Amino acid sequence: MRAAPTADPVPRLVPPVPPGVRDAVIAVFVIVPVFAPVPFPELRPSGPLVYALALLPAAVLLLRRRFPRTVLAVCVALYLAALVLGTLAPGAAVAIAIASYGVAARLNRRAAAPVGIAAVAIVVAGSIVVTLTTDMDTRFLQVGLIAALAGALGDAARSRHAYMRAVIERARRAEQTREAEARRRVTEERLRIARDLHDAVAHQISVISLNAGVASSALETRPERAREALATIRTASREVLGEIGSMLTVLRTPDEVDAREQPGLARLADIVESVRVAGWDAIVRDDIGLPAAAAELPLSVDIVAYRVVQEGMTNALKHGAARRVHVLLRRDGDDLEVVVTNPVDRIPAAAELPPSGFGLVGLRERVDSVGGVLEAGPAPGGFRLAARLPLAQPSTSRGGDT
Repeated sequence: MRAAPTADPVPRLVPPVPPGVRDAVIAVFVIVPVFAPVPFPELRPSGPLVYALALLPAAVLLLRRRFPRTVLAVCVALYLAALVLGTLAPGAAVAIAIASYGVAARLNRRAAAPVGIAAVAIVVAGSIVVTLTTDMDTRFLQVGLIAALAGALGDAARSRHAYMRAVIERARRAEQTREAEARRRVTEERLRIARDLHDAVAHQISVISLNAGVASSALETRPERAREALATIRTASREVLGEIGSMLTVLRTPDEVDAREQPGLARLADIVESVRVAGWDAIVRDDIGLPAAAAELPLSVDIVAYRVVQEGMTNALKHGAARRVHVLLRRDGDDLEVVVTNPVDRIPAAAELPPSGFGLVGLRERVDSVGGVLEAGPAPGGFRLAARLPLAQPSTSRGGDT
């Protein structure tokens, strides 16, 4: 679990300084020049009122975070008042610079620019008026430039913080997107494993169960038939163990390793033979020309078509009657049609139909993945599983799921 982001996620070049410490440092920069023994008489307060005007900005600046515009206006007024009384208060000039920085840093550019420009203009204009009327060197250029530079630095700081916040927000959203994508891929992988596990186990277990019954009933009367059934059980057991082993190998290997090879219609004869050995009559109507046609089919369609036949055979072994199953493979225009039907004892009513099992759910997902349509339900005389698979598919590698 990740820790929740802090209230101020913007990285800092130096550790953050507590507000009280910053206020104390600013007060020192404003107050010390008032009592400093400077050699220029215009920089020294000329009376108690001027002392008060020079010291007040230190107190006013404490409110700069809540009222940046007001604090800047008050600092400008105090500076000009001291200037009119004949004192160029450097501490008050520093206060103007700090207040100008605060306005630019805390307000957006559209709101801060007029305030900062007006403050600089008023300071420069007032200083010029004092210079013209009293011949006092007000150093208006230096003070105006310092105030303007402070405003520019504040705007730069605000822009940097806004940029960093935007970058961090984009990174956070990208991280959330990656996590969502990872969760989606995990879900898809779980579904793929569930489908592969069902495909690998369900049919072979059905064949094993059916042949075990055949062997048990024919052990004394028809020992040759019992031996055939036991051989089929042995083969099916070996195949299902191999399937599970290969699946576990894929799960234990890195993601870069190709997934196990998926069977296609070229192996259709194997599952048909396993059903026939168990005493079932498996009738296959092949209108596409297997096994040669399997090499011409798109890989994804080839795999899904095999799984449709396999699922239909498995359902027939579990629920069918008359020990008979029919498989139809034909091409209808640009689609491959795969139909598996088998007789049942009784055609159930729609209300009596059980919900689809995991096999049909997984098969429907496979068919959907190639843009096909799957139909499963009762038909005249039995149960029908039919899939229509479009043959126009993007090329993929033999390994992996569809």
